[in-house]
This record gives sequence, C-alpha cells and structure tokens, in this order.
Amino acid sequence: MSERPKPVRTSRRKMLETTAGVAALGVAALDSSANAEDSAARNGRIKQSIVHWCFEKYWTVEETAKIAKELGCGSIEIVPPKYFPLLKDNGLVCAIAPIDMGDLPPFVRGFNNPKYYDQVIKATKDSIDACAEFGFKNVISFTGYREDIPDDVGAANCVKGFKKVVGYAEKKNVTLCLEMLNTRATDHPMKGHPGYQGNHTDYCIDIIKRVGSPNLKLLFDIYHVQIMDGDIIRRIREHRDYIGHVHTAGNPGRGELDDKQEIAYKPIMEALLEIGYQGFVGQEFIPTRDPLAGLRQAVRLCDV
Repeated sequence: MSERPKPVRTSRRKMLETTAGVAALGVAALDSSANAEDSAARNGRIKQSIVHWCFEKYWTVEETAKIAKELGCGSIEIVPPKYFPLLKDNGLVCAIAPIDMGDLPPFVRGFNNPKYYDQVIKATKDSIDACAEFGFKNVISFTGYREDIPDDVGAANCVKGFKKVVGYAEKKNVTLCLEMLNTRATDHPMKGHPGYQGNHTDYCIDIIKRVGSPNLKLLFDIYHVQIMDGDIIRRIREHRDYIGHVHTAGNPGRGELDDKQEIAYKPIMEALLEIGYQGFVGQEFIPTRDPLAGLRQAVRLCDV
C-alpha cells in the first residue's frame, strides 16, 4: 500500500492565498454590486447557496450575505455557528454546517478510524446542536483519510461510527451528509484530497445504505464525482433517494462554471429537478477572476 500523504495543517484562508485571482477585483465587484442587474436566480426552482470558504479572501460573511440576497441565493454555507444569527437576521440559512476539528481540515479525520470517534462525534454533535437551535438542516461529514486502513474495514468503521451519532441527528431533525472527495487532483490542497478513503460514490452510498437512517445522506459534489466516477446524470437518478446536498465547481481546476471547463451544468440541474431534489446547490468553485462576476454567471447557469 502506498504511503499515506501527510495532511495539510493549514486553514482554508491560507489555502486560498495560493489561488489565482486578485482580491482587489472582488472588492471592486462588491463596491459596484449595487448597480448590478437584478437577481441572477429568477426561476428559483433550484435553491442556491454560496460556500463561503471559496470567497472569504474577498468578502466577509456580512458582505457575502448582501451578495447572496442580491443574487437570489437563500443560503451561505460552511460557516461557523457564530454567524448563524447573522444569517437569520438576513433571511438566510446555512444549508450545510461545518464541523470544527481544531487545527486540522475536517476531512482528514473521520468515521473510518475508531481512534478518532470521540473527537469526530463530539464535533458532529456540537454542529447538530447549533443547527437544531436555528432550524438549519444539514451537517457535513467525512470518512477521513485511510491511514493504511483497508477500504472494507474503513467502511465497516464508518457504519459503526455513524450509528453512534445518527440517532442523535434524528432526534434533532438534522441530516448528516457524507461527502465523497476526489483523490486524483494533486496540484492544490482544496482541489483534491489524496489519501481520503471515501473517494468513490458507490463506496459512500454503500455506507449510507448500511447505516439505514433517513438522516444520513450523500453530499453529491459534482466536481469530485466527475473526476472519480463521471456519469453524473445517471448517478443522480440512481441515487436520488440518498442525495442530501449538492456542490458545484468547474472541472478541471475547480474554477468557475464557464466554457473553459467540461461539466454541462444546465442538464445536470434539470436532472435534479427531474428527481424532485428539494435541497440546496452550493456554489463551491475557487475564483480565478472577478469573484462576483463568476458567481453571478454560476447562479444564472444553475437557475434552470
């Protein structure tokens, strides 16, 4: 078995400092946003969310809330609970909440390793409690890195670990969403996650089915699924009952949803409508140019 890559001990903010693009563009875009066109999400059949870590280099949460309302997005996600009152005050929700794993990125330690159960379960319950207090519905979760754990053992450990906490989520009316991440992209710590165990859709779906709770679903990240498995629309239809949240980004590069990338987002959004998906679609691309222009383009594209 190949040596497990060492986890990157850095913040999302530091990760984004390596990303192409100039922060000044974001500030300029924000300053001019009052003169922008009306809401980009005009149909509203797809509920859209802004994933804040992608834009924190450019905007505060307060500024992002203003932009979300201007674009017709009903959520800002993956923000700490201290911002939940701000979201409520602005008529927004946190479509999926993070877990706090201290100095490590949250995807490094997960339910695949029993030695981390106590830490992961506590972080998960803390996030469940925060969501329940504000009426928010989803909390993110991860398998964790392999650390030389065979895939079948990791899956069994995940099932055991999730069963320790999913009943708590049920009582609080909160759903845990297990994210599948790609392990192929190696050029940026947030474009790919070499060493992550849950790197295929079917692997994560198998865990979810074995846990057998309606409060454990899949975070269907279109970018990651495209890289590892492809066949996006067929998978959406096949796993329609297990999709709890959706993320977007262009591939290759995890950039904007523009004509420089390969994923056809319009028919994918139509497939989500076809299966009756009621959750949010989170815009989770890393800007390479004017962040507001890229976000507006993505929101319009997904507003089918």
